[in-house]
Formats: sequence, C-alpha cells, structure tokens
Amino acid sequence: MSSFPCSEDVLPADVELLNLPDVAEQLGVPVTRVHQMLRDHQLLAVRRDGIAGVPARFLDADGAVVKMLPGLITVMRDGKYTNEEILEWVFTDDPTLPGKPVDALHGDLAREVVRRAAADPF
Repeated sequence: MSSFPCSEDVLPADVELLNLPDVAEQLGVPVTRVHQMLRDHQLLAVRRDGIAGVPARFLDADGAVVKMLPGLITVMRDGKYTNEEILEWVFTDDPTLPGKPVDALHGDLAREVVRRAAADPF
C-alpha cells in the first residue's frame, strides 16, 4: 500500500506523466514533499504501468504547480467528486473554453475553470 493517494489511470494515453522523483526535481523539493502534496490534494497522481505519475500539465513552464490547480481540486472534492472524476473532467475537451480545462488553467481562463467546477462540471 502506498503512503499517498494514487488513482486508476483514467487519462488518455497521450497525457504525459512525470514520475514522482521528476516532479520533486522540477519543484525543487524532496520526493517526500510531493507525497505530502498528494496526501493534501494539492496534486493528483495516477498509476500507469505500475508507476505513479503526475500529469505534466499540472506544472507550469517555471516548474511550479499550476496556480489554480490546488483550488480546483479542493472545489471538486468538496463537491464529492472522486480523484478519477476530477482527472477525467480536467482532461476532457470543452469547446466552450475552448480546449481542455487543464489547458485553460495555464491562461486567462483559469478562474473560469474553477467557477465551472464549483457550479457543476458534469
């Protein structure tokens, strides 16, 4: 049993995952801090081919966690969505954004993504 939550891989096969040591390196923290971030629901991980990984899109170009991601996860968990449902929603195309919510988190529509998640994403 792992010491951090790790979801089933519900992501499309083309979603790039970073293993936890690589996430730790990009964030400039020990891997145990990444485990804590997963326990605190600041990040989400999936297990693909037996290896835990965090979607690369959860980090920005500066190697930090995308600013609005922890808040989005909190809003959706408060709405009783599972980690798998959150991952599916974040990586599903939404023509009204346009694109995927995870892509919109990197731009001017980040607050809109969180607002929609609070309103009822599914």
